[in-house]
Amino acid sequence: MPVKQSRNPSEASRARMQALARLPVFLALEGKRAVLAGGSPAAAWKAELLSASGANVEVYTVDPCEELTQLAADPPGGSIAINRCTWTVEDLKGAAVAIGAFDDDPGAAAFASAARAVGVPVNVIDKPAFCDFAFGAIVNRSPLVIGISTDGAAPVFAQAIRAKLEALLPNGFAAWAAAAARWRGAVKASGLSFSGRRKFWQVFTAHAVADSGHEPGQQDFDRFIAEVRGLGAAVENGSVTLVGAGPGDPELLTLRAVRALQSADVILFDDLVSREVLDFARREARKMLVGKTGFGPSCKQDDINALMVSLAKQGKRVVRLKGGDPLIFGRAAEEIEACNAANIAVDVVPGITAAQGAAARLGLPLTDRKRARRLQYVTGHATSHATSGALPGDLDWRSLADPSTTTAIYMPTRTLAALVEKATAEGLDPHTPALAIARATRPDQAVVAATIAELPERLAQANLPGPLLVMIGHVIGEKTARKARRRHG
Repeated sequence: MPVKQSRNPSEASRARMQALARLPVFLALEGKRAVLAGGSPAAAWKAELLSASGANVEVYTVDPCEELTQLAADPPGGSIAINRCTWTVEDLKGAAVAIGAFDDDPGAAAFASAARAVGVPVNVIDKPAFCDFAFGAIVNRSPLVIGISTDGAAPVFAQAIRAKLEALLPNGFAAWAAAAARWRGAVKASGLSFSGRRKFWQVFTAHAVADSGHEPGQQDFDRFIAEVRGLGAAVENGSVTLVGAGPGDPELLTLRAVRALQSADVILFDDLVSREVLDFARREARKMLVGKTGFGPSCKQDDINALMVSLAKQGKRVVRLKGGDPLIFGRAAEEIEACNAANIAVDVVPGITAAQGAAARLGLPLTDRKRARRLQYVTGHATSHATSGALPGDLDWRSLADPSTTTAIYMPTRTLAALVEKATAEGLDPHTPALAIARATRPDQAVVAATIAELPERLAQANLPGPLLVMIGHVIGEKTARKARRRHG
């Protein structure tokens, strides 16, 4: 019998920042001077942006368009003064930024050269060769502001992304962001500890996301402060969130899972979690591999529990990231119990389990009014280390033999032949359709279709990589089996 190897948690190396075409920088222009050369509608739009940012805009043009003159009479923020003359080098000195609107390259080149000579960053509208910086597409939920740049390569694409973000971010976020700016000083002066203040902002963010249309007021501030104080000494602890990463395809992550990953301080992840899922995590988060993989070197569950609790007691927001759904053969019960015993707040974010993901990819219904009234998930191997690689001793063989049931067998790599032999002896029809699915939902998903009696031999010949799932039931049918063979060989 093979000896189960163990290993220690190891921190994954942090990915390096990839090359940036532009460095996104947000300028503070309140009360500062901005120079704008040109009087076209495009120049008027830049004047509006600068004024909205609080800059005092000095425009130099002999022929301002009507839109520009109307804007100068009623600016959105800082003043807009129109000087009906051409610009000079002296006009540029001391400006925070210089913007030019020129039809011809010689005029653009002269303006850009003059601005750089006096140390002023310059942008020439629609002429990236003369620009030190770019504006990009803007999503405005001020003080929440998002800038999108394609480095001039695809402005229409940037606008399309902006439209998507506009739809994702309700206008009410602006009120919550403004409240955050108003309350920051009051939170610091509240007497809350560092951990308490961080908890306040976690409560604040949860309410902002859940009720973005609500206008936050003083009563909300008082309620959030009271909620944090009500936690007492427990506020000094961090938290643990068990997150289902799904079977592999990162697009199957839930929005709650993404939010948890983006707010985590530490992520403890298993071997079965695809690295594409980790790309959604906050860049600064520590990512630690606590390898849990079938029949390979694995961290002991007690060690994982201890590490998880220890990090949370240091005030860290810990995400325990598991393949599939943490509540289905994910040992969630042990981890929840460890957190409860240590008085650590624990939450669970469910995920798409492998059977659901595989069935969806194959267009396979898991239940059917005529052929499958019941769905069951079973594990293919025993839980005890002493019997590792053996069948569970408490499988309900009658339920496995039920012809009106769809059965998904998890982790059956070593035990499938023995399971099939026992199940057919206990009444499972050996001609029942079955599928073995490896690496469900991933680009390299592979499927073997056969009757359940033939499947172990066919699977041994195919030598599929893990993780492996076997599905049995009459919902599969010949049509689904043919489709699986066409797609996956």
